[in-house]
This record gives sequence, structure tokens and C-alpha cells, in this order.
Amino acid sequence: MPNAALTQNENIADLKSRWEEFKTSNPKVRIRDAARELGVTEAGLVATGIGSGVTRLRPEFEAILKEVESLGHVMALTRNDSVVHERKGTYLNPSFNPHIGLFVGEDIDLRLFMGPWAFAFAVSEDGRHSLQFFGKDGEAIHKIYLTDRSNREAFDQLVARYADPVQSAALDIEPARPKGYTFDGIDEETKKSFQQEWTDLKDTHDFFGLLRKYNLPRREAMSFAPEGLAYRVTPSSCRKILQAAAATGTSIMVFVGNQGCIQIHTGPVKKLFEMGPWYNVMDPEFNLHLREDAIAEAWVVIKPTVDGIVTAVEFFDKEGEMIVQFFGKRKPGVPELKEWQDLVRENAERLS
Repeated sequence: MPNAALTQNENIADLKSRWEEFKTSNPKVRIRDAARELGVTEAGLVATGIGSGVTRLRPEFEAILKEVESLGHVMALTRNDSVVHERKGTYLNPSFNPHIGLFVGEDIDLRLFMGPWAFAFAVSEDGRHSLQFFGKDGEAIHKIYLTDRSNREAFDQLVARYADPVQSAALDIEPARPKGYTFDGIDEETKKSFQQEWTDLKDTHDFFGLLRKYNLPRREAMSFAPEGLAYRVTPSSCRKILQAAAATGTSIMVFVGNQGCIQIHTGPVKKLFEMGPWYNVMDPEFNLHLREDAIAEAWVVIKPTVDGIVTAVEFFDKEGEMIVQFFGKRKPGVPELKEWQDLVRENAERLS
């Protein structure tokens, strides 16, 4: 776990020097991994570039994000420890309340949980230009990269408009929350009540509230599902589902999230390949990079709704953290694709 005190107190010039030396010796290492190697946070490393291609922005996240549409075609990036989700398009239809933000477009589809958001930077490096947002713990939440179709002038204007008057590299980093959780189980009466409410679901979004009501970690909740509404499958089901979707042309939904953002791709996947420990989707407008070796458990999860059942395949790491979710393409009021149900039944290999 990165040492927050280092980011706060270590001499910035010394950290910048160590970072430059590390990049020289490890030119292909991603900054997220470099931060862990150096014992600091990713936000702390980015901040060392202030004045040299990095501009610290005022933490006016809603205002900044509402102007991203002016940049035109961009690439949205959201990741967690095990998967990177990259989707190209335009940020459309923003809506915010004090806690949650939404972008709902055919291409850029985001759910933003604003509580953890703390730091924002504009980064210009090696010909790439981006807006980068980080949590209170210095972990990356969301990044927006310009493409060759983006409006660079609008980007420069946005950066100038929101540049922090104090371009300080000192960050007030909070300790990261521990990964994993403790769970003491539930009694039989509570289990029956939970199962009944699951059976009575009318909307998939109500499932989050159901877990909160019963104080159930998501992975543990699968074990208490009503008969037939959740079952374990092999971790290799992840690759098989992507391959089957590509082979059949079935449009799917791919959800990847972290503490402050969930990013969704809806559509087909086509070009798949393995490279080192990563399994990849490399399509023109959508890329996914997945560490299959991080998958500890996988579940098929079925939720009743007013439109019929909704089937998800969910993958968890060894700490019980969600890695990625797959659904069939759907919208409220439209039943789930039978092609998706068939695909899951044939390719998600049930554990006996």
C-alpha cells in the first residue's frame, strides 16, 4: 500500500528525481505500477510534473466534466487493479446531484460517485493530452485523453479556465481504505428475508439497496441467493464469454469500476487477443485489458425485473472486489436478449 506520508512530506524535487530515474530504467512501466514500486501514490507522481506539462486544476469536478463535451471525440479511461476500460466517444447528457454524476450516451456511459474525488490535473506528455482525476487516497479514478479528432483549442481553454492559482505539488493524501472485508454471516431468518426480497426485485438497480439493507458484501450475497438465481462458474468463463460474443456478434455491456466511477461499454466486441498476463479487446472505439490471473471467483447472477430476468456474469478478485461485469445489451422496458441468455448458458462453465 502506498505510504501517504511520503507523498505529503517527501521533498518534491527528490521524488521528481527518483521518478525520472525510474522512468529511464523502466520506460514501459505504467505510472500506476511505478507509484507502487516507489512507495507513493499515482497522484503524487503526476503532481511532480507541475510546471513541466502538468497543470493542477481546481477541484471543481462537476463544472469541469460538464465542459468535456466541448472537447468532442475523446477517450475515457477507468480502471481498477485488474482491468483497464477504454471507450472513445463524446461526453453527452451530463446530470449531477450532490453525490452522483451521470453521462448517458451511446458511446460514453458513466456513473460517477463524487464523494472520493479530490484532485484534478491536466497532463501533456509525449504528445498526449489528458484530464486526470484522483481520489482522496491518490488513486486514479478517471482519465480523459484527447484523440486526433478532439478539439485541442477547447482543451487549452478549459485548462486555463480551471487552473488552480496555486500550482502546488503538495497533496493532502488520506490513507487508502484496506482491501477486503470481514463478514460474520447471517442467520436463517435474515437469509430467508433477503431471498424473498431478491425474488421480488422489479429493477436491477434496486439490488444495490438490497445489499446495503442487509449489510451484505456483494460476493458473499451470491452464496445466499434464492435457488437458481446465482451460481458459481469458472474464472475462464470470462474469456469464453468474450470469444462467444465476438464469434456471434452479440452486443454486450461491459462494466468496470472503482471507488469513484463505473464505465460501461455497450456494443459488440471483435478483436480479441492475449498478450502476457493480459487478455485484450482491441476494437477501434473500445479497448479492454484484463488480468485473467486476478480472477478468484466468477458468478452468474440473475435478477427479476418488470421486463423479465436480467443475467449478469460477475468476476471478483481474491479480496472479494469486483473486477468486471458482463450483461447483454438492454435498456429499461426492453427484455433481455435471448442470444445473451443462450451465450451465458453455453459458455459460462458451472462449477459443480
